[in-house]
Order: sequence, then C-alpha cells, then structure tokens
Amino acid sequence: MPSTANHHHKKQHSQLKGRSVEPAALAQILELLGDAPRRRDLLIEYLHRVQDSQGHISADLLTALASEMRLSVAEVYEVASFYHHFDMVKLGQPAPPALTIRVCDSISCALAGAEQLIQQLEHKLGDGVRVQRVPCVGRCQDAPVAVVGRNPVHQANLQTVESRLTEGALSAPLPECLDHASYVAAGGYQLLTRIDGGTLSVEGEAVDASEHVLGMLEASGLRGLGGAGFPAGRKWRILKQQPAPRLMAVNIDEGEPGTFKDRHFLELDPHRFLEGMLIAARVVGIDEIYIYLRDEYAGIRAMLTRELAALQLNPPCQLPTIHLRRGAGAYICGEESAMIESIEGKRGMPRLRPPYVAEVGLFGRPTLEHNMETLYWVRDLLERGTSWFTDQGRHGRHGVRAFSVSGRVCRPGVHLAPAGITLRELIDEYCAGMAEGHELYAYLPGGASGGILPASLADIPLDFDTLQPHGCFIGSAAVIVLSQHDSVRDVALNAMRFFAHESCGQCTPCRVGCNKAVELMSRQEWDRELMQELGQVMADASICGLGQAAPNPMLSVLRYFPNELES
Repeated sequence: MPSTANHHHKKQHSQLKGRSVEPAALAQILELLGDAPRRRDLLIEYLHRVQDSQGHISADLLTALASEMRLSVAEVYEVASFYHHFDMVKLGQPAPPALTIRVCDSISCALAGAEQLIQQLEHKLGDGVRVQRVPCVGRCQDAPVAVVGRNPVHQANLQTVESRLTEGALSAPLPECLDHASYVAAGGYQLLTRIDGGTLSVEGEAVDASEHVLGMLEASGLRGLGGAGFPAGRKWRILKQQPAPRLMAVNIDEGEPGTFKDRHFLELDPHRFLEGMLIAARVVGIDEIYIYLRDEYAGIRAMLTRELAALQLNPPCQLPTIHLRRGAGAYICGEESAMIESIEGKRGMPRLRPPYVAEVGLFGRPTLEHNMETLYWVRDLLERGTSWFTDQGRHGRHGVRAFSVSGRVCRPGVHLAPAGITLRELIDEYCAGMAEGHELYAYLPGGASGGILPASLADIPLDFDTLQPHGCFIGSAAVIVLSQHDSVRDVALNAMRFFAHESCGQCTPCRVGCNKAVELMSRQEWDRELMQELGQVMADASICGLGQAAPNPMLSVLRYFPNELES
C-alpha cells in the first residue's frame, strides 16, 4: 500500500534518459501538481489534470510529468495512450479543437438515430469543434445522447446541441440528490453507528454485530450485481479471514452498453450506497476504500466529492480512508482486476488468476471488490430483514433486480422489479408496453455481451443462471428491446465493433478475434462454420470476460435469426 505522505522533492530532472525536459513544461506540471504526492498510483489522476487544463496532453508536458514522477517517458506514454479520454498530441502535430462533442453510437443510441445526428453535426459545425463517436455513455434511456464538453444532451438533435453550444453550457450539472444533511435527518448512518458499536440487540439479546450482518447477507442470497453474481455474504466472510491490512475497491465503471443503473441510484441517494460501503468496511475490517468512478459521470464525481467531504466533516464513527478515483474511458476496467491495475496507475490489463483479488488484490493486499449497486441494497436488507428481499421474486426466483431498460419501449429507464420476471412481463407491467408502431422482435437480456434472444423466448425468467441454457446471461440486467423495424444482424455487428474497440489487446483470442469477427460480420454472406469456430476459440481461450463473452451476439444471430442471413 502506498504511503500517504506528501512528497515535495527537488530533483535533477535531467537525469532521466530520453527527450530533455522543457523548463516551461516542467513549470506547468509543478503548478498543476502543487504539493500533491508524487506516487505512481496517482499517475492517471495527474494525466487528467493535464488533460483538463490543456484539452490534450502534449509531448512536452508528458515528458515533464514523467520526469517529475520519476518514471520513464515510455511508462507514462503507455498508460496515457491506453485510455480513450486522453488526447495525446505528438511533436509537430496540431492540438485537437478546443471543444469536443461526443456522440454515443452504441446500440440504444444507434437505434434512436445517432448516425444521422453525427452526420448532421459533422456537416453543420465548423473546424473549431470536433465531433467524436464514442461508446456507451450510460444514458441509454435518453437516446440518442451527445455530450457537449462535459454536459450531456438527452434525446439529442441538431437543434438541442446547437442550443447548448450557444449557451456555452459545457460543464456537467450536479444531480439533485439526497444530500448528507437530508440523509442524516431521515435516519441515515444510524445503522452504521450501531454496527460500529460491536454488538446489536436482536430480539432482546446482545449479538456480535459483524456475525449478525454476515448471517443476514448469507441468508438473503444477495449476489454481486455487477454481472458476476458471486454471493455477497460469502465474499465478505472470505475477506474477513484474510490477513490485514485489507482494502476495498468499489466498481462504478459501468461501461456495458445498455447499463445505467449505478448512475440512476447515485443521482438519487448516494449516501445509501456510502453507508452500505462503510458497513462492509466495518464488518470485514477494511483500512482503505477506493471508489473507481467512470469518467463519463462528471456530475456525479463532483457531487460525490462534495458529499464525501460533508460525511468526513461530520462522521458517524471513525471512517477508513476513502479515495475517489477517476476512470479514463476504458470498458475493460469494469473487470475487477483491470480496475485494480488502473487504480494503481497502470494500464487496465486483466490479471491472470490465481491468485484472486480476495487474496492478492490492490497493492498486493486482500481486496473486497464490489459493484456499487450491491452495496446500495445493504442498508435496506439489514433494516427490513432478509424476508423483505427473499419474498420478492417470480417463477421460482428470489430477490429484486434493477433492470436498465432501453430500446423500443414506451417507458425506458431503471425499473425495480422482482427477480425472475420475464421480458414480456417487464415490458407490459413496468415499461408501459412497446413503443407505438413497434412489436417485440428480439431483446438483449444482459447488454451487448449477454447475447440476443428472439421474441419467442420472451417468457424465460430473467435472473442469474436462467439464461445460460439459451446461450445468454443477465449480467448487470441491461435489457435492450428490439422491434420488427430493427436488424438483429446490425445490432450484433454494433456490439462486436464495440468489443473490438474496447479490447485491451493483452491476449490474442480477444485482440485478433474481435477484429476478425467484425470483418466476417461485415460481409454480405456469413461464413457460419468459421464464425462458430472463432466464437468457440474466443470463449475458451480469452483471459477475461470481455473476450469470452464478445462472441455471444454473433452466435445468437447464427442460432436464432438465420432468416437475417439469407440473401
């Protein structure tokens, strides 16, 4: 674990090999970093400072940053060039335009006309504005989405984007959430305070607080809601048995196309998540917490910074050290070990297992890794009891799920529904039916990677382990609904292009396989036998879930939609 001591050092910067450091560039870096510690794990945070201040990262500033961090230029360059949100400008190249408009072209936005919007913006806007295609920005219910500077434009069109430009509204607005004072006034953090006392009164008897909480989590069957579905109570118990110091890493890098539930809950009630996080830290015995938030959520980052400061100013008990870390545009960092690498200031490359992060995780220490939504439900589950959670559910399933629904429905958004609900029930009861003029044709039950099912299979319970027999999975419960006006073949190609763009490149089956799949899927005639073989190799041999799941949309088309492959 890195020392938190503040290191302000005077060094001979010319000692590093390679390009010499420009005095003016070094002066800028010193001003940007101030008295902040020059630790390797803060490299990405400092690259953000350069990017935010200049709008790009020049070769001179990168060299000066490397010198000040006592790293080689190659080390800093390989990190900066790995993440999509850092604009690297080589010597002799012009800087990018001062303003960038990012338009999401992932599945939900593509269905809503993102391609037409991109073409209109490129034709209408001048040279001083860059129009950039980007993958999912986590606002699929409001597709298509354009981000002007840092300010998202929902259901964007040429007029609304131009209006945002005219207004000069380029900063992300802060969500109107339940703030710290309001949360405390409503009874927030009282449960944490009682648990922190070490004992709880249960039916008139004093019981060990940590064991009681662990027992309730295990009895409830609460599973990780980031996609993997590992039982939360078992994970806490495993970590509690590991040697101290133990760390926690909270994953809020929801980059799966179609997923926006974490953003939804944070914009409403961030302290419910923070209290669940702190309860986990108290029960497991966590020394430091690292919250990893995707860079697209700039408004939430500013809000969390404010709310964490309010919490630390008036803590309900002794708090562990909490770090808020900023992603930089890399879907792969949603994978737990890649996220840990990123928190350490490196490229987000998944680690080989074993060892598992519960044993050797962040900075080599045992690490409790959790999705934000899992922690969000901890307080409710403990206060309302396990029956509140387990009694919900349909078709033999138990619990509640937050479904991110987008596509051809009347009411897209995050819908809290019983686990095991079917797609047809979800649309009819929670989404006000299909959009006018649209009939159910197909759906993606788990975002871009979860596969695609036809309408004839819309009565399968949506939950962990129910979709695997059909070649799909629920993942983070990102449901994208397609109609008779949509081409499943085009949707699958959109998903595969996303995976090719986001592959970290570490392993050949994923790096080469995704690009090869895009090539094969772009052809008029699909080579079914070759594509089946490619998909099997990718699923069997890729290091992490990205490459293993990437073939699912392609294989779903081959299995369920052969009519779309006929000439």
